[in-house]
Amino acid sequence: MTTSAQRDEQFMRVALKEAQKAFGRTSPNPAVGAVLVLGNRIVGKGHHREAGHEHAEIECLRNFTGTVPADAALYVTLEPCSTIGRTGPCTNALIKAGVKEVVVGALDVNPRHQGRGIAQLRAAGIKVREGILAEECARLNEAFNKWVVSRRPFVIAKCGMSLDGRLTRRPGERRWITDTAARGDAHRLRACVDAIIVGAETVRADNPRLTVRGVRARRQPWRVILTRSGRLPLRAHLFSDRFARRTLVYNRKSLAVVLKDLGKKNVTSVLIEGGGDVLGQALDARLIDKIQLYLGPILTGGPVIAFAGVGAGDTIKAMKLDRISYRRIGQNVCVTAWPKLNRAE
Repeated sequence: MTTSAQRDEQFMRVALKEAQKAFGRTSPNPAVGAVLVLGNRIVGKGHHREAGHEHAEIECLRNFTGTVPADAALYVTLEPCSTIGRTGPCTNALIKAGVKEVVVGALDVNPRHQGRGIAQLRAAGIKVREGILAEECARLNEAFNKWVVSRRPFVIAKCGMSLDGRLTRRPGERRWITDTAARGDAHRLRACVDAIIVGAETVRADNPRLTVRGVRARRQPWRVILTRSGRLPLRAHLFSDRFARRTLVYNRKSLAVVLKDLGKKNVTSVLIEGGGDVLGQALDARLIDKIQLYLGPILTGGPVIAFAGVGAGDTIKAMKLDRISYRRIGQNVCVTAWPKLNRAE
C-alpha cells in the first residue's frame, strides 16, 4: 500500500523530470518543474523554460484547462517566488487560481524569497508541505544556489587526462587523449554552463573553439581567457569566429578576481577546461565546487600535468572528495565528485 510520503516522492520525481527538461537553459534563474495532481492522476505539467518566460507553476496551471479542483495538489521542485522580477509573483497566481494544496521540494535560498513564498501561501489558507526530496531538488540548482547567495559562479573543474595525469601527449603530437564518446559528453556539460575558462597557453597551443557542438544549446557560453602577458594570437578562433563577441580576456587578474567579476555579469556557472596552470590555481585557492575528469586509457608521459599548482603541503591538507561517481563512456572513465565540506574527519 502506498503511503502519503511515497506518493509525495512519486509526484515530486515527476516534477524533477520536468525541471530537468530546461536544465542549463534557465540561467540566471533556477530550473524548476511543477505538476498538478488530482487524486492519483497528473492533470497538468510545466517547467520554467528560460529567464523571462513563465515560471513552472504558471505554465503548469495554464496547461490545465478549467478551474483548479479544491482537492488538487500542486507539486513544485522549488519554493514559489513571492516578489516581482521579470514575471509576477507565483504566490499571487496560485492564490488567484484557487490552489488549496502545494507540495514544495526545496526552499529558495535567494534571500529575497527564502521562506516568504511558503508563508504567503499559508497566510492565504493554502495547505503547504515542504522538504519533499529536498536534497535532490536543491542539487539540481547547485550553481544558482551558490551564485544567488555569494554572487560568485559555481566552478566545475573539467579535463580529459591520461591515466598518468597528463593533459597532453609528447610535444608536437596533436591526437586526442579521450575518444569521441567522452568528448560528446563534455559538450553536453558545456551546454549547461554560462562560461568556459582557459589559460592563454591553451589558446596559443591548441587554438580551441570552446563552443557547444553536437548538442542543442540555448546559447554559446562565454569564452574566458586568463593571460599574464596579454600576448594572444589575434587570428585564434576565439577572436575570429562568429562568437567572437562572447570572448572575454582578463589580463593579470587572479582567478578569484575573475570569478567575482563574472558573477557580477550574471554568470552563475563556469567550466575550467585548462590548462594545467589554471586548474592548479583553482585547486590551490580552493575555488573548485565540482570536478569532472575524463580518464583516457593511455599513459602519455606528456609535459602538461592536469593540476599543475603548488600543491598541498601534506596529505591531510589535500582536497578530499565526496559523492564520487564513476561512469564508463566508450573506453574512458568519467569521474564526477564534489569537494568535501571542511569538517572533522
